Amino acid sequence: MAKKTAATNKKLRVAIIGCGGISQTHMAAYKSIPEVELVGFCDIKPERLVEYQEKYVAKPEQCFEKWDDLFKAVKPDAVDICTPNGVHCPAAIAAANAGCHIMVEKPMAMNQGECEKMIAAAKKNKVLLAVGFQHRYNSKTDFLVKARDEGKFGKLMFVKCQALRRRGIPNWGVFGQKELQGGGPMIDIGVHVVEMAHYFMGSPKPVAATGNCWTYLGDKPSDVVSMWPNWDYKTYTVEDLAIGHIRFDNGMIMQIESSFAAHIDKDEWRFVAMGEKGGCNWDPLQIFTDDAGAMVHIKPDYIAPDWNTDWTYLFVRKLQNWVDGILKGTPLRASGEEGLVVQKILDGLYCSAEQGGKEVNIK
Repeated sequence: MAKKTAATNKKLRVAIIGCGGISQTHMAAYKSIPEVELVGFCDIKPERLVEYQEKYVAKPEQCFEKWDDLFKAVKPDAVDICTPNGVHCPAAIAAANAGCHIMVEKPMAMNQGECEKMIAAAKKNKVLLAVGFQHRYNSKTDFLVKARDEGKFGKLMFVKCQALRRRGIPNWGVFGQKELQGGGPMIDIGVHVVEMAHYFMGSPKPVAATGNCWTYLGDKPSDVVSMWPNWDYKTYTVEDLAIGHIRFDNGMIMQIESSFAAHIDKDEWRFVAMGEKGGCNWDPLQIFTDDAGAMVHIKPDYIAPDWNTDWTYLFVRKLQNWVDGILKGTPLRASGEEGLVVQKILDGLYCSAEQGGKEVNIK
């Protein structure tokens, strides 16, 4: 049990660090979590704090440009870190040292070393550290995990992950700056499909990775019509396309394709899996197996909610699990240790790409 646990008959006092775009979804989700009281907000940009004061009726005395000032003045029970990736580690360590439980958005950090420092700080201060892997809580993922547990697939052998955009380079934030984000589509959107597929696989240990990255569109001006035009190509230092292959200690193989910009038919967001007794597709949600002497497809008639129309529910579920872990001792579904394993996969793929696609060991 974590050292600093709020009494169950009191609100959990939560502060937000990083008041940019993703924090808005967190704020919407907290409306459905009555156990939480939002007590503080921190951002290096004063205009965002002003926006919070206007949009969320935050009080000026709750808003801070430095997290040390927030910890000292507000003394929250827990912090929710919604900053760019490069800030995750220092913010989490500062929060742990202040005795706060931590939720950190995905990816957990910039690299394996940062993740290990965050885990060590949380253990030292006896606080809970959770990672914002919302697609572990997706109804589709839940369905396939349950089917796996019921033996529908038998021994799993291969999973292919796709997080592909035909033209979806973010034109806001720092998503194109490697020194602040750690990478491009692989660490930003590929991580979502990798982590939910790895969770579906039963979280095997990765042992080796092979990968390559290419940049050919994002660092150039473009007049092509797209959903997010006019990105900052002058500061663009990340990949447009990343392809990877991961081996696990139980013999399973995972492949990952991820892009901000690729000449493909359409955007893809899914994983497919193959097992000895059956296989599956995450989207459209189907199970493929044999029954009554025939090859069959199994499709649920109804599954809810749909993340395409109700994005917030994923955030409610992941934040509620974190809150329940703090207040009730409920096991975390996405702990810091889980985040570390996913980060090792990402690091392995990027490391291999830097070596021209040579296979690298993952430790």
